[in-house]
Amino acid sequence: MELHELKTIKRILTIMVIPVILYALKLLSFIFIPLFFALFFGLLFSPILRWLTRKNIPKTGSLTIITIIVVIGFIIIFKVGQLAGSEITAADQNFWNVAAIKIDKLIVSAEEILGMPLRGSDFKTIVQNKQVSQAIQNSFGSTLKLFQKTFTMSLMTIFFLVLLLSGSMNFQKVMQDTLFNSRLSSTKTFLTIEKSIVTFIKVKSITSLFTGLGFGLTAYFFDVSFPLFWGLLAFLLNYIQLLGSVIVTVLLVVFAVVEINTVGSLVLFALILIIVQLAFGSVLEPILMGQSFKINTIAVLVMLMFWGYLWGVPGLVLSIPITVILKTILEQFSGTKLIAKILS
Repeated sequence: MELHELKTIKRILTIMVIPVILYALKLLSFIFIPLFFALFFGLLFSPILRWLTRKNIPKTGSLTIITIIVVIGFIIIFKVGQLAGSEITAADQNFWNVAAIKIDKLIVSAEEILGMPLRGSDFKTIVQNKQVSQAIQNSFGSTLKLFQKTFTMSLMTIFFLVLLLSGSMNFQKVMQDTLFNSRLSSTKTFLTIEKSIVTFIKVKSITSLFTGLGFGLTAYFFDVSFPLFWGLLAFLLNYIQLLGSVIVTVLLVVFAVVEINTVGSLVLFALILIIVQLAFGSVLEPILMGQSFKINTIAVLVMLMFWGYLWGVPGLVLSIPITVILKTILEQFSGTKLIAKILS
């Protein structure tokens, strides 16, 4: 069999294998999502683990130190969340009265547009409708399943992370055994991937922090209730590429309608939020990222849609790290350098 025929067969087999891989990624998402999150955090903690090893600290001690760092991080997040929650529960009755009045006005406007009554006994009839009740029950059930799924995946992520950090799972060795012919190539690629992931999380955390501060301070100066909550929400959602800050902007502007009475002030409020979002997400983040990733905007959008469709919100969060890993690996082989260039 000639060489070009072998290449043709190889390409056909590759094309046939890709749908199978995608199906497996979708079907076994409950395993792959926590595995990729664990890999992401494992790469983040690898430099710390190596530094501790160079200081002649035993692996058990190093893992203990990293565990303490993670626990402290969770405690800080929990305390900030607790403060945001207490901010909402401590809201005075006046806020809820104003909110009720504004909502009533919105209902009146909706009645005029729809040409049907929505308040009083008619509204109760709508709520008590069998289909509406069923929809509410389904929504509650879906929310409960989401919490259960998140909790299960969090436990699996911790399990995989422990395996990675303890050396029971070795990403570098897997690359060496399956992709590369030499240990030097696998080590070089692994260190490049690690550096890119660390850079990504540093930059994303800095821009998310500034975005959260910007949203929180804007809410505070415009006397919009719960500025700490909105700042925290903006900080967390900013980790969802492109979409997160847009979602929190829309939510905050809609919420501000309750408390900002003039159209001019509301427009100014929305404009400042958009400027904050653009300044940190579209200007500061690309500058801080520099030339580390060299991934074009179209590739980012395509990967966002692809991983978002495949894995939902976790896919949106992991899309850029996965793309960085894939691009770094593809750059190492002459046959796939063209794909890496397309991503660039």
